[in-house]
Amino acid sequence: MLKSATPVYVVNTKSQHKRGRETQLANIAAAKAVADVVRTTLGPRAMLKLILDAVGGVVITSDGNAILREIDVGHPAAKAMIELSRTQDEEVGDGTTTVIVLAGALLQAAEPCLEAGVHPTVIVGAYLRALQDALQELERRCAISLDWNDETRLQHVLSACLGTKVAVLYRDRVASWALEAVRLVAGADGTSSTAVASLRPVDIKNLIRIEKIPGGELDDSVVVRGVVLNKDVVHPQMRRRIERPRLVLLDCPLEYRKGESQVNVEVSREADWEALLRSEEASVRRQCEMLIALRPDLVITEKGISDLAAYLLMKAGISALRRVRKTDNERLARATGARIVSRLDEATEEDVGTGAGLFDVRRLGEEYYSFIEQCEEPRACTVLLRGGSKDALNEIERNLHDALCVLRSLYGDTRVVPGGGATEMALSRALIERSALIEGAAQWPYRQVAEALEVIPRTLAENCGTSVVRLLTRLRALHAEAGHSNMGIDGVTGALEDMVEAGIVDAFAVKAQALKTAVESACMLLRIDDILSAVRRRDDQGGVGAAPHKNEETLPDD
Repeated sequence: MLKSATPVYVVNTKSQHKRGRETQLANIAAAKAVADVVRTTLGPRAMLKLILDAVGGVVITSDGNAILREIDVGHPAAKAMIELSRTQDEEVGDGTTTVIVLAGALLQAAEPCLEAGVHPTVIVGAYLRALQDALQELERRCAISLDWNDETRLQHVLSACLGTKVAVLYRDRVASWALEAVRLVAGADGTSSTAVASLRPVDIKNLIRIEKIPGGELDDSVVVRGVVLNKDVVHPQMRRRIERPRLVLLDCPLEYRKGESQVNVEVSREADWEALLRSEEASVRRQCEMLIALRPDLVITEKGISDLAAYLLMKAGISALRRVRKTDNERLARATGARIVSRLDEATEEDVGTGAGLFDVRRLGEEYYSFIEQCEEPRACTVLLRGGSKDALNEIERNLHDALCVLRSLYGDTRVVPGGGATEMALSRALIERSALIEGAAQWPYRQVAEALEVIPRTLAENCGTSVVRLLTRLRALHAEAGHSNMGIDGVTGALEDMVEAGIVDAFAVKAQALKTAVESACMLLRIDDILSAVRRRDDQGGVGAAPHKNEETLPDD
């Protein structure tokens, strides 16, 4: 190297640059901060969070995913932690708070190892090995098979899921709605558990719609065997109640064909203008004649219906709804057996749906709702929620969504595991026993994973207000004895009980996904040894411009 050589700057000198141990400790601190936000929302004695969102709305909830979704953070590691909650919610729908708390504990457990000079690669390798061993022990020690037709056990699983929510007072009703809805769309009534396990997962996002209507009482809520649309008929003289309707679904308009883009027509004579109007009217009449030939009682389209078409259909005794969502049209097709028609000249008798038992337009509150219900073999349904306020309905909807996701997980994997921290304590005990077989520097971080798993029963004990040290000491002593691997903490009373006998169980898929997501995310953050945040200047309009020149003075962004 030349003595007179000058340093070469690859990146902008005003960039914020952190590397090495400083980066890893900063990531751990950010993860711990995010975990501390939702730690008090774990368990049936969870505290609520009041959040003011960006548009001024107020959210009151104890749902971890709903809380973190409204939080605006700047640290990249904190953003990665918040993404964990969204991933857990999309995959299994429950355990969003557990995965954040567990990931924060795993990163905190790695901090003394880093300070002692253990290489991050060694820590990551030990964490991944501990994850594989934990999943094996979870399946060997904790998994309990469940019969899909055992409604009592299914209610226990849903009660454990809903027992930590705001809707704990109504958990029996919410659990019954979720179970009825999933059974309807899955078509699994009378199906054995072995046959259920071979079926594909239930698409609850598209097949089960939750319709919230403020007003009335929660007892007025019901699972509709069909579809509820926030629509009224297009003509006031159309029938609003039809029994056993013949239904035609369209995704084409009932009006004259319009140009794809802006079209200008110049007419110089009045006769030409009248001829143009007559051709449009003839086109609409021809469409209605083809539709009337199918002898439907109800027509629903995703597009528009002209006034002339509405009048002609009314004169033919046909009711019509227009501009429904595509997802609603697809759910109607599954519920009634109809097929969506794209061209009226290709419509046949096989496209007509006859599976609905009743079409009824009702006024609820200040709006009209169309009920296509009492379907014979519905493969789509609607959960109609009534309540006193929008905030209460929003929270009930979040709780119901979690229950539906848990049932979806059970539909694919009918195994459950003990709740109340019993599973985490059993896995912690198993990993401590296995750590004696680990050689070298990896043994310490391996044991740290076992200790980090105790954060779940510890947090449950803290949130229910008991003596944490005494309770955890007794719980460890019980798990050290044979035959007590199901002992956990009752989050309401703070007592130690057999979780299986008490009916406090979680879905196997939820617990396994939480372990995998937490450990893998902790490993990802531990492997980061460099954070480079380039500084960009902002122009006068508030936009982001290019990097500043050498002589420009720029303040770093927060």
